[in-house]
Parts: sequence; structure tokens; C-alpha cells
Amino acid sequence: MKLYYSPGACSLADHIALHEAGLPLELVKVDLKTHKLEDGRSFLEINPKGYVPALQFDDGELLTENVAILSWVADQKPELVPAGHLGRYRLLEMLAYFSSELHKSFHPLFVPQASDADKRQARAAVEKKLQFVATQFKGPYLFGAHMSAADAYLFVMLTWASDMGLDVPDALATFAERMRERPAVKQALAHEGLN
Repeated sequence: MKLYYSPGACSLADHIALHEAGLPLELVKVDLKTHKLEDGRSFLEINPKGYVPALQFDDGELLTENVAILSWVADQKPELVPAGHLGRYRLLEMLAYFSSELHKSFHPLFVPQASDADKRQARAAVEKKLQFVATQFKGPYLFGAHMSAADAYLFVMLTWASDMGLDVPDALATFAERMRERPAVKQALAHEGLN
């Protein structure tokens, strides 16, 4: 299968999770400004939404959106799903929060023409949401002793927060360092030229 990605974008979460699951993949780099692939083809022909991640299976089927892809990866390796009778739903709950609340809150910080006021508001929103996330930990990882697919997504957003000089709770900074030591994370960062 092929993972369409852009270095350091949210697709890094899927990249990490796919390595954690031990699934073989081919990486296809996307220039998000031009919507071009390295071979010159238009990414819009593959994913009309125009953004990453996109996971293309060997039969040509395409899956997009982090919630869907990370859920699919977790289904392939159940260790990436939290334990308990609500484990799968707790995973979906956290992935949905990350996607619809935390990730979305970063948007003005990535838009050069956003006003200073919009950027200040975004910084405050992200920092508040990170404080909430820090209270949700059940162990060294979000759901306890084992990494879940949601931890990969959180790691990416913590990387963004750190790069932007946002205030990150100490517990989340420690978590990000723990994640950075995982072989799958090291491998994904190396593949994307981010180490």
C-alpha cells in the first residue's frame, strides 16, 4: 500500500502507526502547496480533497482522514487499541477530539496571512486543549502502559506545538520524548527527513 504524506504534516501519525503495526508501505511525498507528487503527477487526481494523509491499498481503494486511517491501522494490530470493553470507542473518542478540536485549532498558526489576533487566539486555544489532554493520561501513554494509535497523532501535534514555541504541559513534553525513542517513530522521522 502507499501512504501519501508531506514531511511533518499530520500524515506523520499514520506513518508512525503503520510502522508500529509492522505493515509494509510505500511512501509517496506530496507537495501540499502545488499538490504535486515527486514524479510531477497531480495529487488531486488521487485525492480530490488535496491534503494528506491518504492511504491507497493494493487494489486501488483510497482511505483518507486520520481518524479513519489510524482506526484501520489499529484494527490490523489490536495492541494499538486501548484495552477494555470500550477500548475501541475510547480510541475513536480521542482521535475525534484530536482531529476536530486540537488539530483544527492549529490552523491559523499555519496560515501566513492570519492576523496576529487570530494567531494569539489559536495559541491560547491549542494550549488550553493540551492542558486538557494532559489530564487524560492513564499511564505513560494516553490509555495506560501501551501505545495506541491516538498516541501517534498526539505526538505529531506536540511536535508542532514545540516547533511553534507553545506552552506544553510537562507531562506532555515527557510523553513526546518517550515517543521519540520508539523505533517506529525514529524510523518515520528518518524517512521524512525530520530527525
